[in-house]
Amino acid sequence: QVQLVESGGGLVQAGGSLRLSCAKTSSRYTMGWFRQAPGKEREFVAGISVSGSSVGYLDSVKGRFTISRDNAKNTVYLRMDSLKPEDTAVYYCAADIDMPYYPSNRIWDYDYWGQGTQVTVSS
Repeated sequence: QVQLVESGGGLVQAGGSLRLSCAKTSSRYTMGWFRQAPGKEREFVAGISVSGSSVGYLDSVKGRFTISRDNAKNTVYLRMDSLKPEDTAVYYCAADIDMPYYPSNRIWDYDYWGQGTQVTVSS
């Protein structure tokens, strides 16, 4: 059983930065970050393969967000720069146990989920 634990969320002004962490991951699993804003569906934000050589991003965060992982620490990170009010959401990390080489952007491909961490960007 994988129990993912997110941290690093908070309140930040537009243009600011945050770094989210997802602990207790596994070096064997592809990892993803998703977010869900009030009244909206959960959406893929970023994903990273087991080796870290393959990453993927939501178009609206490309160039602003960076996903990375430290397999020695079993931790995945999401660095978020130039934050916008529309980035406000609960952010979740998730583990995909079946596809080690490429991060899927489909929610149903992910098997384990964290409890989420709130990110609020004020204008």
